[in-house]
Amino acid sequence: MLRGFRGGVHPQEEKQRTNAKPIERAPVPKVVRIPMSQHTGAPCKVVVQKGDSVKKGQVVGEATGFISAPVHSSVSGKVIDVGQYPHIFGSPVACAVIENDNLEEWAKGTNVECPDVNALSIDEVKNRIRAAGIVGMGGAAFPSHVKVSPPPTKPIDSFVLNGCECEPYLTADHRLMLEKPDAVIEGMLILCRAVGAKDRFIGIEENKPDAIEAMRKAAAKYDASIRIVQLRVKYPQGAEKQLIKAILGREVPSGGLPFDVGALVHNVGTAYAVFEAVKFSRPSIERVLTVTGDGVENPRNLLVRIGTPISELLQFCGLKEGVGRLILGGPMMGLAQFTDEVVVTKGTSGIVALTDSEPQMHRACIRCGRCVAACPMELVPSTLSILGEANNIDEAKENALLDCIECGCCAYVCPSRRPIVQFVKYCKSELRIKELKAKEAQAKQKSA
Repeated sequence: MLRGFRGGVHPQEEKQRTNAKPIERAPVPKVVRIPMSQHTGAPCKVVVQKGDSVKKGQVVGEATGFISAPVHSSVSGKVIDVGQYPHIFGSPVACAVIENDNLEEWAKGTNVECPDVNALSIDEVKNRIRAAGIVGMGGAAFPSHVKVSPPPTKPIDSFVLNGCECEPYLTADHRLMLEKPDAVIEGMLILCRAVGAKDRFIGIEENKPDAIEAMRKAAAKYDASIRIVQLRVKYPQGAEKQLIKAILGREVPSGGLPFDVGALVHNVGTAYAVFEAVKFSRPSIERVLTVTGDGVENPRNLLVRIGTPISELLQFCGLKEGVGRLILGGPMMGLAQFTDEVVVTKGTSGIVALTDSEPQMHRACIRCGRCVAACPMELVPSTLSILGEANNIDEAKENALLDCIECGCCAYVCPSRRPIVQFVKYCKSELRIKELKAKEAQAKQKSA
């Protein structure tokens, strides 16, 4: 019997545009722009200056905290500017702008093969993951070295590799499983070793039978105990809490994290990046993403350098007339962009160009309950949207605001077209500001 979870929706998949198209290497741009904020957590500190020469894989931004990840130059060349530039989240961020010299010279200590990964200590493995700046490649962009460093009181017994790729349109992970299954499995085993996970699972939705077979064959070569779990096609099957419920039958408690139930989830793309980092000392300077949508002439799966302008990838794939919406990521959880001058970051899983751009006016909630039935977290999204609209932040928090994973199922089924996820994001943002001000006030009182 196929496994699943409560709630969820079934949007049109739209994966047929690219699921049979092999990964191609995108043209390397003449100029890359490396943002200092490509991950959850503290942004990086720029460590290069205008006029500096840099090598491919060289650190250009140092992590400024434990929950942070260094960023590297994706080309060799010259730093032509350091300044504020447009970012996918809307506000400008600090970037290092590097002119490519086309020499492809690697920085010292990078692109060096490790003869025996298993001879590395656990600390050496974690240090390589940290130094490579690897973050969650499924879109969340949480620093991977943090996820493989759970508290000593929270041992990990089960590892789940996320091969669901449940977002409509996107097929980058699908192609990685078909084309690089051995590397993905090796990366998975490195992660399992880092946390001591003995039970290993790979979750893949049933609409990817070729990927299921490819991963099954690859897993058999390395570890016969790895279990391939075929899952129902339902969004958001790839969300880590839903994946843990579907595969392990465990429920992450409210306000909790996967390690609270002895589990760890990593994306297929992340596992591949870990393999590249630990085996070959290659920093996270490129990723596979999907360029697709009805506004794209030739949809493709591309291996792209970090810092590549979105405009160049759209030009490479061909942009049709009449495109009215540009989304980075998938249409359910992706971010709509106001410009194509933003660049690819570590968390950019796709670029979706759509011609349908008619604005939809939202109305008052009619209390139909569809959002409640669809919510995979068993929340009451209608209440959260009403509280957000009324700026009632404290009551929204009392209604499990922070448990919302912002999957968009509620907005997808809402007949009133309410922007429920936007209301939730607003509440979370205001709550963070409020809590920060409260901490600053307490600090002032203590120092007084």
